[in-house]
Amino acid sequence: MNCVDLKVVLLGAAGVGKSSLVERYLFDRFSDAGCHTTVGAAFGSKNVMVPGVRSPYLMGIWDTAGSERYACMTKMYYRSASAAILCYSLTDHESFRRCRGWAEELRRCEPDCQLFLCGVKADLVA
Repeated sequence: MNCVDLKVVLLGAAGVGKSSLVERYLFDRFSDAGCHTTVGAAFGSKNVMVPGVRSPYLMGIWDTAGSERYACMTKMYYRSASAAILCYSLTDHESFRRCRGWAEELRRCEPDCQLFLCGVKADLVA
């Protein structure tokens, strides 16, 4: 048995807002401390209720580094992932274009993983 029931990884270029998305989901807040760079990966978890299921699922969320220098480390977080969220910034077209590479790499490493695309920083778009 795994430590978590559902493993979710967040992927995307550096600075697109992956960590802010995780913080908002886990703690219902945005940090006022400004941006920080994730080194390797950060982990958080949350119990989630699923309709028709009595007990909650423990969802583990891996917030991966988007920097090229950590690319070789990011692949190890794909293993046994139930889902992946490909994040891009709505203010950065290049981050959207790079999602294709993340998706292809994920499919090679973990072909059964469910894949979702998420545009972030909607508050910065006029």
